[in-house]
Amino acid sequence: MSSQDHKDIDDVTGTDTTGHTWDGIKELNNPLPRWWLWSFYATIVWGIGYTIAYPAWPLVSSATAGLLGYSTRAEVAAEIARFEDANAEISAQLASADLNTLNENPELLRFANSAGAAVFRTNCSQCHGSGAAGAVGYPNLLDDDWLWGGDFDSIEYTIRHGIRNEEDWDARWSEMPAYDDIFSNEEVDQVVQYVRLISGQSHDAALASAGEELFAEHCAACHGEDGAGNRDLGAPNLTDAIWLYGGSVETLEETVRYARFGVMPPWGNRLTEAQIKAVTAYVHQLGGGE
Repeated sequence: MSSQDHKDIDDVTGTDTTGHTWDGIKELNNPLPRWWLWSFYATIVWGIGYTIAYPAWPLVSSATAGLLGYSTRAEVAAEIARFEDANAEISAQLASADLNTLNENPELLRFANSAGAAVFRTNCSQCHGSGAAGAVGYPNLLDDDWLWGGDFDSIEYTIRHGIRNEEDWDARWSEMPAYDDIFSNEEVDQVVQYVRLISGQSHDAALASAGEELFAEHCAACHGEDGAGNRDLGAPNLTDAIWLYGGSVETLEETVRYARFGVMPPWGNRLTEAQIKAVTAYVHQLGGGE
């Protein structure tokens, strides 16, 4: 018996089939078009050539460099260097500029704001947001409420040295004590209600009255007798409606019990002098600078 006898021949086309059937439809065993096969073989050859010529195969700590030595990182680095060279002169001017007189040089001011926006998006937006409106625990840089001051010098110092970090000895530093082991539960409630009173929120009058004395004894040294804060200490103003962590009863209770200790890294050792000046100018002009 010949092999032809074992084949399933399609009655209509006279072509043998693969033996696969779907809903009564048989799959013909036609050969692939030659143009398709040659295209497929060409892609294989091209792929092998590409992996030889360009970086392709991952190794333990790097990848094969390729015969052409091409590198996207090197290409980007060269492009960055080209722009840095083009802006070298005006960057040097900005690095030595007095930001308080920056308005007197419109060209330098435009460059500072443009460069500062790029620095901000790269290094600061992760915490403060792309629009600098902040988030819970991260200050809003658009308003005029500043923990450490909002003039050029204060902003630059904060950017350069950071806040409560252990990398820079000149970092701004303040620490609120945790009162969980100092106040009773009732006293925590009293202080919380007093803070809500001075911030113009709904409160329990009796508890707030009792909390006033506790506030004066334990909190006024930093926040001031009227609760308006102290920028020299980074103590927030408790009389407005601007809250870094929130002004609800639950949030205030957590703050009083366990305190807060936000940290900002120093950028003086990460950014160039021109970049520090640029991002300072950018943050200042966002709307909340003094």
